[in-house]
Amino acid sequence: MIHLRQAVVVEGKYDKIRLSALVDGPILVTNGFRIFKNREQLALLRRLARQDGILILTDSDAAGFKIRNYIKSAVPNGRIYHAYIPEILGKEARKDHPSKEGTLGVEGMDLQILAAALQKSGVLFAEGPKKNPVTRMDFYENSLSGRPDSSQKRLSLLRELPHYLSAAALLEAVNALMSREDFLRLLDRLDAAGPQEKYPRGGGCYAACFFHFFVSVPACFAGSILPVPPTDALRSPVGDFP
Repeated sequence: MIHLRQAVVVEGKYDKIRLSALVDGPILVTNGFRIFKNREQLALLRRLARQDGILILTDSDAAGFKIRNYIKSAVPNGRIYHAYIPEILGKEARKDHPSKEGTLGVEGMDLQILAAALQKSGVLFAEGPKKNPVTRMDFYENSLSGRPDSSQKRLSLLRELPHYLSAAALLEAVNALMSREDFLRLLDRLDAAGPQEKYPRGGGCYAACFFHFFVSVPACFAGSILPVPPTDALRSPVGDFP
């Protein structure tokens, strides 16, 4: 596996699935042109660009370059790296017909080609076994999903965000913004917190606290001051869960 500090931005869920076989790190999906109207996702990309940088890996067709250029203009500050795949004629196995331009996208690329594209982008990476991310089971065990009151524990996000952030979207944001160790330390801090800190504004629980500590104010715990990320509304390719 290739370990990346930078978040990789791809167009679709099948691109993410393909790249996940090669990259150990946050992979964010624009869902095609939906990025143009997704303010929360753009806010997350701006924060990640300032924090460690982002790496854009879109298809080498007109749509891919349109998305790439839009992100460049919408994220004026921070570091943006670019990885380009070659124009190879062909059709992905899952599709009945080739793309409009008849070329393969990221999902159809050989892993060696993708690795070469990442190397040419200028990002620094190391190879090794896959790291331990925050999982759906972590969310379940901490009542962030799958419990009768899980959705209510995320309701206070509506007071902070213009859109509802599902458990799947929150899980993806957590993995993009912190390590599993940081996540577990934060839960320990929240468990030890008083009612006013643990339940800001009289409602919600962990989901609100993530953004209370990581969005509203700089978070400081375990002797480390963490950067303050924004929020996002990305959808997880594995789908939502309660």
